[in-house]
Amino acid sequence: MRHLELGAPDVVILQRLISETPWRQESVTVWGKRHLQPRLVAWYGDPKRSYTYSGITLTPLDWTPLLLSLRSAVEQAAQATFNSVLLNYYRDNNDSMGFHSDDEPELGPSPVIASLSVGETRTFVFRHKADKTLKPVRLELVSGHLLVMKGDTQKNWQHAIAKESRKCGSRVNLTFRTIISRG
Repeated sequence: MRHLELGAPDVVILQRLISETPWRQESVTVWGKRHLQPRLVAWYGDPKRSYTYSGITLTPLDWTPLLLSLRSAVEQAAQATFNSVLLNYYRDNNDSMGFHSDDEPELGPSPVIASLSVGETRTFVFRHKADKTLKPVRLELVSGHLLVMKGDTQKNWQHAIAKESRKCGSRVNLTFRTIISRG
């Protein structure tokens, strides 16, 4: 994990991401019941780079100048290239993402996922899929932190952003990735 200089104050980038993005709140099925995701999302990427997770298929929006700039900085820091990004908008302490792995077929067998945090600090938790004796790993993701997950991370670990008991402000997480199959 490292801190990434974003080229503008984090608060300015956060405000632009929130105001310029056409956010969506998708419904997912959990244990046979439909629920609204407890966060807002947007999908950007190269043409024909749709992404499907949890029964939701996202068609990419065209890259914005801001997202292209952030992608360039992330690619340089991660030493990888990306053709898409999933934006997650956590509006306050009540928004979250449950435990999951980014292991969809269109990401390939060993995807590189570069996760950039902008805004409020939130706790990111890893837990091992098979070895339950391993304690969860908790990371405080501060604005500007870049976390790169690669190799067998998605095969062996799940990750989540839990609801916070303390009041907190907005956070946008950008997860850059490469879609290898056409959708």
